[in-house]
Amino acid sequence: MKKFILKKEEPQLRPEDYKIPYPDLLNKQQLEAVFHDSGPALVIAGAGTGKTRTLVHRVARLVESGVDPHQILLLTFTRRASKEMLNRASSILDDRCKSIQGGTFHFYCSRLLHQYAERLGFPENFTIIDTTDALEVIQLVRTQLNLHQKNKRFPNKNTLLNIISTSVNKHLDIKVTIQDQYPQFIERTEDIERVAEAYAEYKSKNSVMDFDDLLIKTKELLEQHEDIRIKVASKNLHVMVDEYQDTNKLQARLTALFSSVYQNVMAVGDDAQSIYSFRGADHQNIMDFPKLFEGTRIIKLEENYRSTPQVLQAANKLLEQANFKFDKQLFSNNSDGDLPAIVKASNENMQSRFIAQVVLHLREQGLALNDLAVLFRNGRDSFDLEIELNRKNIPFVKYGGQKFTEAAHIKDVLAHVRVLVNPNDTLAWNRVLLLIDGIGPKTAQELFEWIRLSNNPYKLDLSETVSKSYFNQVKELGKLLTDLKESEYDVSTVIEKLVEYYKVFCEKRYDDYPKRLKDLGAFIDISNTFRSLPQLLEDLALDPITATAVDIESKQKEEVPLVLSTIHSAKGLEWEHVFIIQCLDGIIPSAYSVDDEDQLDEELRLLYVATTRAKQMLYYSYPALAQSAYGDYFTKPSRFLDELNDSVLEEWKLEEELPGNELPEAGTGNLLGS
Repeated sequence: MKKFILKKEEPQLRPEDYKIPYPDLLNKQQLEAVFHDSGPALVIAGAGTGKTRTLVHRVARLVESGVDPHQILLLTFTRRASKEMLNRASSILDDRCKSIQGGTFHFYCSRLLHQYAERLGFPENFTIIDTTDALEVIQLVRTQLNLHQKNKRFPNKNTLLNIISTSVNKHLDIKVTIQDQYPQFIERTEDIERVAEAYAEYKSKNSVMDFDDLLIKTKELLEQHEDIRIKVASKNLHVMVDEYQDTNKLQARLTALFSSVYQNVMAVGDDAQSIYSFRGADHQNIMDFPKLFEGTRIIKLEENYRSTPQVLQAANKLLEQANFKFDKQLFSNNSDGDLPAIVKASNENMQSRFIAQVVLHLREQGLALNDLAVLFRNGRDSFDLEIELNRKNIPFVKYGGQKFTEAAHIKDVLAHVRVLVNPNDTLAWNRVLLLIDGIGPKTAQELFEWIRLSNNPYKLDLSETVSKSYFNQVKELGKLLTDLKESEYDVSTVIEKLVEYYKVFCEKRYDDYPKRLKDLGAFIDISNTFRSLPQLLEDLALDPITATAVDIESKQKEEVPLVLSTIHSAKGLEWEHVFIIQCLDGIIPSAYSVDDEDQLDEELRLLYVATTRAKQMLYYSYPALAQSAYGDYFTKPSRFLDELNDSVLEEWKLEEELPGNELPEAGTGNLLGS
């Protein structure tokens, strides 16, 4: 007789049985999300309601309950967010939390594709091109197809990439995308489709993928290969997706595929903060989550820990106007504050003077400038204010700017790394070869054709196309690349040798080369953290570093700066006092959105996001008179503010100062100009 010993099952832990005192740390709704055990769940997390805190404690709770960390997948929209969450979970439990699979959709998809690339006809060492590189490829194929002539109107490379990317992310044909968003190019549809086909062929031939490919090819991999889907999804006992309202159609489908074995999927997000449709995000994803995942449990986080009840009252009133939403009511136990201000200025300059003077007044009261923010719909909306701030010597920083890895000098060094990892990368070779004096696009192309057929692509001096005028330079490059390829240097040594080689080009090309050399020195230090060159390329492409020395040195001030930001860039941030300027019909909502119910709803959500950034005090302002190419005209304040009556907002009247008047305390509703 055979025996089979049944293991004794551990009784399910109750909240009071855990080491971490979850009931003492979380409110009732947060606790419900943290202790949700199985099946799909949608957590509607209103602004400032402790979404991250809830996710962090859920991660810790799952690990503490005995779930293998390697069977938990946490998908976020930045690698940084994932890392911070896992570090926080580790700090409240232990280092097991750091073993959780975490990262962005693109990062996770990239890992899967490198593992199974050959099933899709790609080599394992394919490289990822960023947006700048993708634009260069688009321009290249556009020129090869003779579509760069200017006798007929044709989309530029940015528009072409947007059309291709939108069609991929929204699951639309190129033709439909052009009809919906670029009707002026309908007559050129066939030519645009030719560009899209040539772009795809280039990527396949050169073993490169762009960001969109990472998603769509992972979807193809899992849908077309059942064995791989089951293998991947079987490793994901629990799947959690942060900021689900920002997912596109592809990411929603991938979420379903990743969780298709156990169906333990939790999406966390706020339908009221879905504001990125221009990037392909689909508000309908979060609304349809309960339809996609049968038996979804909906949990709402409504207690706000950020703002005063008065700010939340304005936010709730705004949200009542939305057509497509989950009903929720934000509330707060924070102390009362002043009613948000509605400030009508006679013109844009008076609006700028008002903000500059209130900023100075608040600074005198002890608030740091970076505790204040001015938010706006479009970057151009702050131009007049920037002039006024400069006139008053108020330091400010405007959100946006070039990323570290998008800087030309960093991309030059990375191009050398890319040809080491993937010798078939035409774009990288082109960048590397064009640095050398005497080599132009035609010669670079001839050299690459030789490289493609060569047994040793780095022995460039053996090519018959090499001229005597640059033979020594080509030989030096070939010797360096061969040495780096054949030797077992660590990553930082490779980067150090490449930087040493590149310095002469940097000094020759850029007047500000000392600052750029600082960046290159920093790049050597940064490279210490990477295990391999492929990992370095992948991580920097998927999670680029933000600031360069060129940017930083130009912005350094003795005092921390006031924050100016578009609303889109401000999402997820918070300040004590927030000014929202240019609150006009035609700006917010945009003139292009007023005839489309879905777009109008998104514009409303945009104002809601701006409103919920404020902790203590909020100011909506607008000029009564505006200027256009046709002259001055009277404006209309944003229609969204019409529903906010005097029980929600307090009107502030601006008057020019007369002799003897003094500036009153902020909050009295009667600030005087100068």
